[in-house]
Amino acid sequence: MSSPILSVQDLGKRFGSLFAARDITVSIPAQQTVGVIGANGAGKTTFINMITGHLRPTKGTIHFEGRDITALPSRQIKAMGISRSFQVAQIFPSLTVFENMCAAAAIGRAPKTLIGHVRTPLRSQESVAEAKTLLELFQIAPYRDSLAATLPQGIRKLLDIGMALAGAPRLLLLDEPTSGISIEEKFDLMQIVMSALLSRKITVLFVEHDMDIIEGFAERVLAFYDGTVIADGMPAATLADPRVQTLISGPKLRSAVGTGAHV
Repeated sequence: MSSPILSVQDLGKRFGSLFAARDITVSIPAQQTVGVIGANGAGKTTFINMITGHLRPTKGTIHFEGRDITALPSRQIKAMGISRSFQVAQIFPSLTVFENMCAAAAIGRAPKTLIGHVRTPLRSQESVAEAKTLLELFQIAPYRDSLAATLPQGIRKLLDIGMALAGAPRLLLLDEPTSGISIEEKFDLMQIVMSALLSRKITVLFVEHDMDIIEGFAERVLAFYDGTVIADGMPAATLADPRVQTLISGPKLRSAVGTGAHV
C-alpha cells in the first residue's frame, strides 16, 4: 500500500485554556475527495489552518508526502504543493479576471524565494498559457475582461479556486466553497469545481455545511465536534451515524441519506 499524501497524528491546538482542536489523527490517500463537516466552532477551520501553516499546532505532527511540515511557515508549505481557498474569495478586485489568473499563475511558477516572487513577470508566456487553461477549466473564460469587483458571487468563487490551483498543487483545501451561493447554483458550481480538480488528479479536502453537497461530492467524510473527529468514513455511513445526526446534521438527514451522488 502506498504512503498517504497527508498524515496527521495526535494533532491539537490550544489557545490559553481553550482547546480548538485535539487528538486528531487522520490519513488521506492521494486523489481522494474528503468532505469536512461540523458546527461553527467545531475545529474544522483550525484543522485546515494547521495543515496550511497559518496556525502552528500545540501538539502532534503533520506529514505531507512523507515530509514533516508541522513547523513550516505557510509560504513554504504552499511551495511544497498544498494550496487552499478561503471562505471569502481572495482576489484582486481592481484587476480583470484574466489579470487575476495571470498573477496567480506567475506566483505559482516563481522561484520559491521573496526575490523570486518580486522579479517574476506577471505575463510571461508560461503564466499567460496557464491562465488561459484555468479560465477554460473553470468555465469563466467569458468573464476574462471583467473586473473582479463586478463578478457575481459564484464566478468570484470559481476564480478564487482556479487561482488556488495555479502552480499545480497536489493537495487543495477548500473552506466552504459554496458559502454565499444560492441553493439553485450550488450543485452546478461544485460540479464545475470537482470536474476541474478530478481532471488534474488533485487530492481535495473541503469544508461544507450543506449536507446535500457533502453527500453528492465527497468520497469520504470527517465529522468534527468539540475540536476532534467523531466520525470518519464513507458519506452514507458517516451521515447516518447517530452522533453526527444529533450533534451536527440534525434529524432531517435520516430520510435523505442514500439518495445518490450527483457526480
